[in-house]
Amino acid sequence: MISIIFAAAAALATQCDLEAPSGQPGCTRAVVDALKINQIQAVGTHNSYKQAISPAQMVLLRSADPRQADGLDYAHPPLTAQLEAGARQLEIDVLNDPEGGRYAAPLAMKMANDLPYDLAPLKGPGLKVMHVQDIDYRSSCPTFTGCLAEIRAWSKAHAGHLPLLILLNLKEGGLNVPGAVVAAPFDAKAMDAVDAEILAVFSASDLITPDDVQGRHATLRQAVAAGAWPSLKSARGKVMFALDAPEAQVALYRGRRASLEGRAMFVNTDETSPAAGYITLNEPKEDGGRIRAAVRAGLIVRTRADADTLEARSDDRTRQAAGFASGAQFVSTDYMFADPRRGPYQVRLPGDGVARRNPVAP
Repeated sequence: MISIIFAAAAALATQCDLEAPSGQPGCTRAVVDALKINQIQAVGTHNSYKQAISPAQMVLLRSADPRQADGLDYAHPPLTAQLEAGARQLEIDVLNDPEGGRYAAPLAMKMANDLPYDLAPLKGPGLKVMHVQDIDYRSSCPTFTGCLAEIRAWSKAHAGHLPLLILLNLKEGGLNVPGAVVAAPFDAKAMDAVDAEILAVFSASDLITPDDVQGRHATLRQAVAAGAWPSLKSARGKVMFALDAPEAQVALYRGRRASLEGRAMFVNTDETSPAAGYITLNEPKEDGGRIRAAVRAGLIVRTRADADTLEARSDDRTRQAAGFASGAQFVSTDYMFADPRRGPYQVRLPGDGVARRNPVAP
């Protein structure tokens, strides 16, 4: 019986919505739930917390750097609305703020305070969420724990949802202009704080962690090559985190671990690393072959359908088509909802379901 179910899963039509199977042949709950979590494909969002820069502040930015202004001229509804619409991958930018208040007086607000924004959540200690401090600081959830609490509340209200992937970028540096604030660096203590804030909101039973996947394998890379990802049946209602960060930050997060033992997050690392389980490859047209190879090797991949508002401005859908064809499990966009200022450009999963059988994964 089990072999019959797995054979049906292998032949599952790509138009079957994996979150809500129709019950038709090849699209039953039993067939769908036999799939592993790396065998699906869904839409995600980029900088998911981001709100629009205020009109007057955008005028200032455009006068100083029109190209940067164009690239930052997008926004998302609250995380809950994105999850309701079918996003199964979110991205959150996190800034270190151990003392509190470091980002509570944005430079752009001092120059043009035309739109109210509550800065009170930025005054206490703890990790903060924004895109670029001083100019692109408006967030639908200004604190990391606030974002996590919103995700958890939605998850608990939709217990049968497919697993969510939450990507984290750890932001450092700042604008090279007088009066701008430099973000606090992420040292080893700050890396532990990221895990601590995740575990303060989500219990172990809510999460899919590297240890869960690695099991008794010597490394995480060996585990994913052996097909050790959990099935959809066991992963429904759960959340996994991945650190999408430069090599130096990943190394600091791993420390002396063989893989990611004891850590809450997977990491963006090359396909040969002992810690490999997830990888970011954001250029599906240029890197389509590498994405397909990574997916076939058992890794979970995130790519992007668009960037810097360019595709939306020209209604260019070639990049998103390449993303879906590549087999990346998560194809991320700034336009899950069309922006009337840009025209019809929008990214939806082929078939318009929440998730489909991955066209490339084994």
